Amino acid sequence: TPEIEVFSPKKRLKVSSRNILKGIVKRVVTGAVNTEITLEIVHKVELTSIITRVSADELGLSEGTEAYAVIKSNDIVIAKE
Repeated sequence: TPEIEVFSPKKRLKVSSRNILKGIVKRVVTGAVNTEITLEIVHKVELTSIITRVSADELGLSEGTEAYAVIKSNDIVIAKE
């Protein structure tokens, strides 16, 4: 399993996951409880996640900053019409 080291002023964290995507924050839509974060992974490929507002504030997420999407899932379903 690949590992990525994440640095913060408080402590150094290690995250282990098979699906880690580095991107740039393109949009931040803040609600009363949750915040919608959109990362551009590669040109015109975006990934959107909804996290708590508190988490978004603690991570200091704002447009133009670098962030990682860590995807942990047991199932991915593919459908076709």
